[in-house]
Amino acid sequence: MNDALRQIIRDTVQVGLGVLVVASLLFAATGVWPPMVAVESGSMEPHMERGDLVVVADPTRDGPETVAGVVTAAEAPPGSRTIGAPGDVIVFDSPYRPGSPIIHRAHLYVEAGENWYDDADPAHLPAGVDSCRELEACPAPHAGFVTKGDANSQYDQVNGNAPVVRPDSIRAEAHVRIPYLGYVRLTLTGA
Repeated sequence: MNDALRQIIRDTVQVGLGVLVVASLLFAATGVWPPMVAVESGSMEPHMERGDLVVVADPTRDGPETVAGVVTAAEAPPGSRTIGAPGDVIVFDSPYRPGSPIIHRAHLYVEAGENWYDDADPAHLPAGVDSCRELEACPAPHAGFVTKGDANSQYDQVNGNAPVVRPDSIRAEAHVRIPYLGYVRLTLTGA
C-alpha cells in the first residue's frame, strides 16, 4: 500500500472517530437523538424562525418535578422565559402530521375528561366559542398538553394541528436557538 493511500485511510478514520466522539458527547449532554432540530415553519416567530437550528434535550433530565418534565405557560413563574416567552417549548409527534415533529409551546396540562375551556386564554380560542362542548378536543380525550405556536392565533387542539399531546409523544424540549443553521438540514431533506 502506498503512502498516499495510507494517509487517506488514516484521515478518514480520524474524521470518523471525531464525528463519533462529538455525536456521543451531544447524546450524553442532551439525552436525545438527534440533539438538534431544524425549524420548518414560521409558527414560532418571532422567537424561532424557519431555518433556525434548535438544540433540544430530554425534558425529564434534571428538570422540574412536573409531568414529563415540562413547565407549561400556565405554570411558569412570573417573569420566567423559555426561548422568548413563558412555558417550555416541546418537540412532539402528531398523528395529524406523520414524519414531521411539531415544535410548539406547552400552554396547559389537562387531565383526561377535563374541561380545559375555563383555563384557556380566550384570545387563543375561535371567536364565538362559549363552552367546552364547542371545541373538538374538550373535554380532553386523555391527559396531556394543550400547545400553540407563538405566531399562531389559536391552540393546536382548536385549529387541527394536533390532538392533546400525550406526555409519551414528547420527543424533546427546546433549549437554545441557533439562527439560520437549520437551513442546511432543510435543504438536504428537501423540507
